[in-house]
Amino acid sequence: MSSSLRRGALAAAAIAFSIASLAACGAGNNAQTLGVKPDHAATSVGDIQIQNAVVITQPDQKSGGPAVVTATVFNSGRTAQTLDSINVEGVGTADVSTAEGAGKVTVPAQGSVIIGGKGNASATLSNPGTALKDGNAQKVTFTFSNTGDVDLRAFVVPAESYFTKWGPDNIPSPTAAATKTASPTGSPTATAGH
Repeated sequence: MSSSLRRGALAAAAIAFSIASLAACGAGNNAQTLGVKPDHAATSVGDIQIQNAVVITQPDQKSGGPAVVTATVFNSGRTAQTLDSINVEGVGTADVSTAEGAGKVTVPAQGSVIIGGKGNASATLSNPGTALKDGNAQKVTFTFSNTGDVDLRAFVVPAESYFTKWGPDNIPSPTAAATKTASPTGSPTATAGH
């Protein structure tokens, strides 16, 4: 065998060995890449899986106003389920409605529903008070007709940047809030002689 053939065979063997060893890093049930977890709230119970759950407050918490719960709900079961309620610990039960605004939200069999954002189902907390603090992970309980309660911890974020389009519809404008605080509270009094 010539020396160039031997070098070629050795190079091919070295390449095959390195590819095989690199492929082994991501293989199997104990692969390191399986340890990477998403930074958003997600869980599954029975046929229901909830992803991207977030509680979105007003951009300025001092302004008051509603907050919303957003999530994507998947149903891998053979029958549809209704979303009966969404409860945020310390705040109360959200007002849940379909995209059309009436009736219960149904998660179809082998399908999904997006909660939050324009044209989707909604879950509004009309008076969250001071129980929601941006940056917290608040316990949220989704209750379904067949699966029952599904609990997870969802981040509380203000309706800023990416979350603006998913946040509450009625955000007080900064000029309206400034006008409210700048207007006098009493009525003017007449002075004598004028």
